[in-house]
Amino acid sequence: MRLAGGSWLNEGLKMAETLDPELLNILVCPESHARLVQVGEWLYSTDPATRRRYPIREGIPIMLLEESEVVELQEHHNALQEAGVNRS
Repeated sequence: MRLAGGSWLNEGLKMAETLDPELLNILVCPESHARLVQVGEWLYSTDPATRRRYPIREGIPIMLLEESEVVELQEHHNALQEAGVNRS
């Protein structure tokens, strides 16, 4: 699809939807029970020891350890910083 101004839009690409804040407040990391923050299509555990992220698919958080990923320390730091979590 071509947009005004000559740019192109990939119809298969959609922006991440923000989860309902009430839902986000009750979800925790299944491994560490730490609070989660949303960054794009992922929920990141705020626990620096586990550094897990969980996918959000079609607006549904997938809270299974088997579906999660352990991210590198720098990615975890960047994600928490983007979400506004200050880890001093």
